[in-house]
Amino acid sequence: MNIKKTSYILFFAALFAWTVTANPALADKSIDAFYGEYAGQVTTDGKITRELKLSIQPAKKEGFEIHWSTTTFTSDKEKTKSYSVSFVPSARDNIYSSAMRRNLFGKLTPMDPLKGDPFVWSKIQGDSLIVYSLLINDNGGYEMQDYVRTLTKTGLKLNFSRILDGVPLKVITGEYTRVK
Repeated sequence: MNIKKTSYILFFAALFAWTVTANPALADKSIDAFYGEYAGQVTTDGKITRELKLSIQPAKKEGFEIHWSTTTFTSDKEKTKSYSVSFVPSARDNIYSSAMRRNLFGKLTPMDPLKGDPFVWSKIQGDSLIVYSLLINDNGGYEMQDYVRTLTKTGLKLNFSRILDGVPLKVITGEYTRVK
């Protein structure tokens, strides 16, 4: 790499770092900013296709817990799925490990994706709390889901995506309103 190109890269890296520190709105939020109870919906073609409920709360000892449910409406049925995951801080800033199972010593740890369990972690990036879920299927392929929940003036915006072996299967956007 030549000196001119290196100088440009260093300049823009320094400018970005200064912008983030000079503008707190661009810095990573604390998990506290996301705590609350939320309700929302997904609309498709003006019709409500999903109802969303979400709770983000501090855990009893350390970290935080996320509880969410999605009720899907189709022409002939209604189906609700609920999830609950606890997260604890990792050794890296703003990255949290799931704490879904107790190990031999009673410590909460992530599940094992090689045993068919989902491997879940989260991170805070700017105004967004992102939860990732990786599942290794029976034929050794993978499914990846990510829930990007971004703070808004009235609650959270949701961007969900699901990928199977590198192929996008589903993208859903919705809005949560803070109710508590």
